[in-house]
Order: sequence, then structure tokens, then C-alpha cells
Amino acid sequence: PIFRRFLTSKEQFHAYLRAGGKEEEEEKKEKKEEEQVSSSQSEPPAKRVKAEELSQDGESPGNAGEEEKERPEKKRARGQNKSRPCMKPNCYEQSRLCPSVTQGCAGQCHFGPRCRFLHDVSEYLAGKPADLGQRCVLFDTFGRCPYGVTCRFGRAHLGDGHQNLVNTALAQQWEGKLLVRNGLSKELQQQLRKRKFSFQKAEEFLRGLHRGKGGKGTGGPAEVSNCTAPQEGLGGSPSSQGAEDAPSIPTLGPLTDEDVTKLRPCEKKKLEIQGKLYLAPLTTCGNLPFRRICKRFGADVTCGEMAVCTNLLQGQSSEWALLKRHHTEDIFGVQLEGAFPDTMTKCAELLNRTIDVDFVDINVGCPIDLVYKKGGGCALMTRSNKFEQIVRGMNSVLDVPLTVKIRTGVQEKVNVAHKIIPRIREWGASMVTLHGRSREQRYTRSADWEYISECARVASPMPLFGNGDILSYEDANRAMQMGVSGVMIARQVPLGALIKPWLFTEIKEQRHWDISSSERFDILKDFTNYGLEHWGSDTQGVEKTRKFLLEWLSFLCRYIPVGLLEHLPQRINERPPYYLGRDYLETLMASQNVDDWIKISELLLGPVPPSFTFLPKHKANSYR
Repeated sequence: PIFRRFLTSKEQFHAYLRAGGKEEEEEKKEKKEEEQVSSSQSEPPAKRVKAEELSQDGESPGNAGEEEKERPEKKRARGQNKSRPCMKPNCYEQSRLCPSVTQGCAGQCHFGPRCRFLHDVSEYLAGKPADLGQRCVLFDTFGRCPYGVTCRFGRAHLGDGHQNLVNTALAQQWEGKLLVRNGLSKELQQQLRKRKFSFQKAEEFLRGLHRGKGGKGTGGPAEVSNCTAPQEGLGGSPSSQGAEDAPSIPTLGPLTDEDVTKLRPCEKKKLEIQGKLYLAPLTTCGNLPFRRICKRFGADVTCGEMAVCTNLLQGQSSEWALLKRHHTEDIFGVQLEGAFPDTMTKCAELLNRTIDVDFVDINVGCPIDLVYKKGGGCALMTRSNKFEQIVRGMNSVLDVPLTVKIRTGVQEKVNVAHKIIPRIREWGASMVTLHGRSREQRYTRSADWEYISECARVASPMPLFGNGDILSYEDANRAMQMGVSGVMIARQVPLGALIKPWLFTEIKEQRHWDISSSERFDILKDFTNYGLEHWGSDTQGVEKTRKFLLEWLSFLCRYIPVGLLEHLPQRINERPPYYLGRDYLETLMASQNVDDWIKISELLLGPVPPSFTFLPKHKANSYR
């Protein structure tokens, strides 16, 4: 429902962008004339044009209907662009400088003459692309840029003889502060790759499974749900089941309290997030720089992108990068995906001992075929035995709360969540998040909030967060009236948090924010700065930042400014028509053309490399 004076055709929209906004006033005059003509007509413009065409041709409406039937229906673009060109950020730089030179220890290169990177700074600078700007965000923020001569903003901190300058006063302010946690150390990576990491608790639980217990009551005090039950070593008599199942583990050294007493469920750290705004894990786009943006706008709880447990157990650096936590994320969790209790339980113990998180979430809502056909994601809702073993196993090895994210079911009209949720509570989960769609629906149609309300009553006293179709503060208010403990702003089509990350501010301040194009551009500028901090300011870091910026723009273009809407608020499943914004930048941000997104990225990160290509992850997001 956009005001008619802003509406335009596809051809006029792209002609305006090609002209660079120079004909803005002329377009507005034309629109006023069109409004005057259309106001005197009773029929809508589309019907009037069609009627005029029919009257000129002398054809009846019936014949026109026959012609329409003969026309082949345009197939809707959906799914992933699986065959899109994959250009890694390090492919855009032909000659790279050896990291030992960048770090100022050129004589300590481990590869010596076999090193495939350049060691001559002059030779590297001769082929280095031009700098992208006068100021380096890393130097301005931290007083030192670790990328030295490879930085694409190097002129800001390179002195005579290509020496990397340091702002000592500013650098001392950040000295000793850990800005990003949960990194993968080389020592841990080697242990995982050589399979030398000890999974003592997980193996104890799995031994109970192999003895035919089926994951029910595997014998440790961690499985006791009643905190008043007697605990071994606490003066009471141990339960017969615990005495039978508890294996004897040979130990060496003095006896400690941990050897005698185990953490009971009531003694675990509780997840106190009722009523808070929860930014859900968003694959590809829910990276650390984007989470910082959402945190700044009022997100209370953040969660890392979905990580595959088998990749984490293998020590893959790219998968461990999804677990990184910025120091501003005060309530932070990670989400794991897996299909089997052995890998999921071991991964939970690994993370419990190596990283700093407030909760761990199990993804039982992923609908994509790659995950579903392997038994993970939504498939766990149909594999109740494995699902139970995974929840019980992970809960037994974790010292932090365990949460579960599910959907209404697998089939579209067969809801099963209300049957599963009470069992999840019995298995030991601290919270459930319910997405109000089935796997078959994916991210289409409207979320079923009536069913979410029913499941919230079934889940009590366990908190249940609702998820689906939150794009305004009115949507959030209606959701909270359904009896849920909180709302998750997550991955719908379109996506609430990705379309408007300032949605968290709107919900907290109970208002519609008519944010200007310049303010939105400043948000993109902050994202690129955060990206350069996180991924680096060299060519590889710049192009990685550009890639994730473009992925975000493929969703951001669906936002319709509040000042253009005839009726508030914008609905979650409404695709915006072609419209001209209040200025050129607002119109450019509304474009669904990849080339226009690249143009926006060039305003922030300079010109793209000669061989640059980009297609969004989802087919429905853009065209060329």
C-alpha cells in the first residue's frame, strides 16, 4: 500500500537509476499529471489500460481470457543458486605478500625458499591495487593496523620506507583487552585433527547407550530431574540405577569435590531471557559484524550461525569462525546441527570446555534438503529416539542451559510440535523456540501464531519463544499477547532483522521509525567498518566484507520506507512494487538488481576487482 505518487513502472525505475537521479523533478511532475488523470477515472490504472487495448483491437474479454490461458505461466524463482560462481576473496589478488613480512619478521618464514608468497615489499607494492581511501578504520580505532603494507587504506599509516606507524597512546588503551572470544587455537586444532582430544563425559554417556538403555536414565546424577533426589557422595544412599550404570573411571591424584559431586540440573546456570528480544541464528548473514549492528539497535540475545558438529570435531577453521563472540554480546549462544547422539554429545563437551557461551541451541528447524536427508534439522522431529538421545546426551555434558529450535512439523497440515514439546521438557532442555511454519512451508505463507499460543500453554513452565512474521512493533505486541515468553527476530521471507535491523529499536520504543536513506547508508557504513575489523583491511578482507554486504543488500532492498506507505505497517510477505523514493539514494536502495547492489558496495569499499562476480544465495532475491 504505497502512495500512488511514488509508484512507477519497471522501465521508468531503471531509467531513473541509469540517469543518476538527474531527472528526479521531471519524474515527479509526470507522476502528478498521472494522478490527476487517474483520479478522474473510476477504474484502477492497470484495468483501464487493459480495457483501452481491448477496445482498440475490437476483441471481446472472452477472447482475451483465452489468450491469457495460452500464455505459459512464468515460473517463480525459488531455492538456492547452487551453480553460482564461487570466487573466493583470496582469488582477487594475484601476488600476495608473505605474512611473515607483514608481521615484521621476514627472516623467520617457516617455508624459506619454498614459500609461494612474495618477500620483496617493493615488488608487491608495484602490483598492489590503488588504495580505497584516506583513512584506515583499524588504525583510527586501535592505533595500529596489523595488515601493514597489505592494507587497502595503507596511506593512512605507512611512513617512510613503508614503515607501519603506530599511535602508541591509542594502542595502549586496547592493550590486553580481548575483543573477540571463542577462537580456535593451533594446539586445539592439532588435537582434533589427530583425534587426541579426550571426550570423557560424552564417552561415559555413550557407553550407557550401548548397554541398551536407549538414552533413558543413563545413570549419572546429571540425569536426575528432581533436585531433592539423593545424590551419591552427599550422605544419602545412591539410587540403584545410578549404582548399576555408573562406570568405574580410574583416576590419579587427590580426590576433589568434582569427583564426588556432579552438577545437578537445578544447579546449572539458568537462562533468564523471558521478555527479551532474541536475534536468531541467520545462516550466511548472521555474521559477527551484522550481530554488532543488531546489538547496537537493541537486540538483547544473540546467537551464532548454525555450525555443523562434524566440522567442528574435525577442527575446520571456517566452521569454528561461526562461534566467535564479540565482547559487546552479553548474552550469546551457539547453534549446533547434527543427526547422531555420538557426534552431538562429543561436540557439546568440546564446546563446554573450550569456548565461552551462555547457552547451546540444537537446530531441529532447518528445512533444507542437504541437512534433512542426512537426518538432521527437521528430520529429528520424526526420529524421536535419536532426538531424545541427543538432548539427554548434550544436557549431561553441558554446564550451560540447552535450548531447542523446532518447527510445527514436517508436513504442512500435520502439526506435531505440541506432542514433542512436553517430551523435550522432560529430556532436560531449558527452553524451546517454535517457528510457526512446517518444513514443507519453508519460509512461505504466514506463521501460525494460534498454534504457537497452544504450544506455549503445553510447554509451561518451560519458556517458549515464538518465531515468525515479526516486522513491526505491532507484530511483536500481538505475539507477546499469545502467551509466549519472548519473540525471536529471525529468518522469514522477507526477513525481519535483515530487512530492518532497527526493528529492535521500534519494538522497544513502540514506534514506526521513518528512517532516512542517509541514516540507512550510515548503517551500511558501520557494517563495512565492523567487517574490516573482523575480516581484515587487506584485499582478501575487503572482498569478504563486500561479499557479505551484498548478501545483506539482497534482503535490505525489500524494505519500504515508512513515509511512502499509505497504510502502516509493512506486511512480512508483501513484495514491494516498483517505486521512486524521496531521493536518489532511497531509490537505489530499493533496487533488486545485482548491479545496483554492487554500485552501493563501491560507494563504501571502492571499485570491485576486474573479475568480480556475484549472485545472491537465493534465486528469488535478485536478477541481472
